[in-house]
Amino acid sequence: MATKKYTVTLPEELAEEIRAEVGPGAFSAYVTRAIERQREHDRLGELVAWMQEKDGPLTEEEQAAADAELRDIERWFEERESGGGGHEAAAA
Repeated sequence: MATKKYTVTLPEELAEEIRAEVGPGAFSAYVTRAIERQREHDRLGELVAWMQEKDGPLTEEEQAAADAELRDIERWFEERESGGGGHEAAAA
């Protein structure tokens, strides 16, 4: 994928925490992954809103299943970001 340099303003303390954790060479990759995750989250929110408009609100059982799936997805992302793979959690 082609890349382009952008200027982004971040809180200094946050940026320095991230840089200290991932190192200066991985900072852009970390920010890219964070933005990708936020976009996926936003798209899922749009899908949920559309589905609720079309079919009505979730039942308690549907909400419990959705919460469990969200935990699995979050675990998968955590494992992915830590380099642990995580295919098992996504397939469960």
